[in-house]
Amino acid sequence: MEDLYIVVTIGLGSALNLPVLSAGIATQLARYPRFQSIQVADGGSEGGNRRWARVKVNVDDHIIVPALDPVAVEADADQVVEDYAASLVTLPMDASRPLWEFHFLDFPTSEATSTVVLRVHHSLGDGVSLMTLVFASARSVADPTRLPAMPKQPERTAAIYMPRPRSAGAMAFLGWVWSYFVLAWNTMVDVAFFAATVLFLRDPKTSFSCSDDDTVFSPRRRFVHLSLSLDDVKFIKNAINCTVNDVLVGATSAALSRYYFRKPGNTITEKICLRSVLPVNLRATTSLQKYVNLIESGKSGDVGWGNQLGYIILPFHVETHDDPLVYVRKAKKTLDRKKRSLEMVFTCKISELFLKLFGMKAGAFIFGHMFANTSMVFSNVIGPAEPIELCGHPITFIAPGAYGVPQSLVVHYTSYCDTIKVTLSIDDEIFPDYSQLLDDFAESFRHIKDAASGL
Repeated sequence: MEDLYIVVTIGLGSALNLPVLSAGIATQLARYPRFQSIQVADGGSEGGNRRWARVKVNVDDHIIVPALDPVAVEADADQVVEDYAASLVTLPMDASRPLWEFHFLDFPTSEATSTVVLRVHHSLGDGVSLMTLVFASARSVADPTRLPAMPKQPERTAAIYMPRPRSAGAMAFLGWVWSYFVLAWNTMVDVAFFAATVLFLRDPKTSFSCSDDDTVFSPRRRFVHLSLSLDDVKFIKNAINCTVNDVLVGATSAALSRYYFRKPGNTITEKICLRSVLPVNLRATTSLQKYVNLIESGKSGDVGWGNQLGYIILPFHVETHDDPLVYVRKAKKTLDRKKRSLEMVFTCKISELFLKLFGMKAGAFIFGHMFANTSMVFSNVIGPAEPIELCGHPITFIAPGAYGVPQSLVVHYTSYCDTIKVTLSIDDEIFPDYSQLLDDFAESFRHIKDAASGL
């Protein structure tokens, strides 16, 4: 995971006040031990175990204001931001300093007055811990004296973390026992497929696949995004009686299918199955509120920073359907099946066990082949439910992406206020027409919404 980074593009609703932002970054990040630390190897050996070592942070080393061509900015500011974010993939970070940096682009685009691009190494945090950073560092636009209101956390719909309540009666008892039998069976099957994926089971070669079999990522990367209406997604959810995640997975499957079958070079006409690595947060659903409270009380060291993730191998069916809602219904069926499994817990514990028993090379083997033998990464994070400001600068959108995995496609959904931002991290050698794929996401959502309206 050494080369795995997160890139977050943040749109601001005002021009940059660099001194205020710099002071805010220095004040906020100084509270987080991991943002003041570097990774060092025990005994000075590259192959030794890694540990965190605290260092003195000079904020100026982590703030970058690039000199960009004003003619290019005037011609197409959106393209300049996209090109600049893509260029970060080829620029190494100095491992002698904490691996995070802010890039400030002070010119207007179609969605923002100015833009901040945050690049951070994935070892500093996963989606939940970084969203905790956003909540603890930002303030509500409606009332700048208070923290943003916490988003409503999703309810668990299956017995993943707690036992099912036992009801009275013989039939109820049999149902209770059967639920645990199903849980054990699904877990056993899923863990077996996970092990097979790590060892030998590889997705079929398609136009979504990388050009070689190496686990090394491609330096050619683009980060593109579009906004969807959260109300539209909830409308589809209520029409079909499913969850927001079901809608997002179904729409992704529809977009990939739309893109695949339109390209003339794709000769496979029957349905194909592409598998995605889906990271799952293993913290309690109340952890976001708990962590923000700890930070506000001065106990940021007690926050669960870093990565607390399990992994699911999630199939995406690339096929054509006359009814767009079939994609969502199939996604619901797949996710309901995954909820009746402890796959994410076992994959996390197995990876940790191998890392402790056999060292970093064994851990690298598991992660490298898990990513290399699947076709894409899929993730989503719940963001602020109301407009927020960062150091006095109102935020218009948040678009996180990632690079450093061998897959040619990473799909990430993030909610903010009444929108959901779809961010695609794309290998533009595999997807030279990546803007068309982004349009396919928009079209697929539109067709699914129209079909849901017909209900």
